[in-house]
Amino acid sequence: MAVLALVSAVCVITFEQIVQWRYGGTGIVGLLLLAIGLKARRPSVSCAGAVLLALMVADPAL
Repeated sequence: MAVLALVSAVCVITFEQIVQWRYGGTGIVGLLLLAIGLKARRPSVSCAGAVLLALMVADPAL
């Protein structure tokens, strides 16, 4: 059980670092809003995070 929690934590931290390296602080804010909205079951907060991340990813195409 502890090994699964450790592997999960390492994966989450790695993903956050990749997002921060690629998209900067705004990407972390979007990821944080998405995660908080999903945990708190607040669709408006999670949608704001998802839109922010989508705009960050689609920016080169626009």
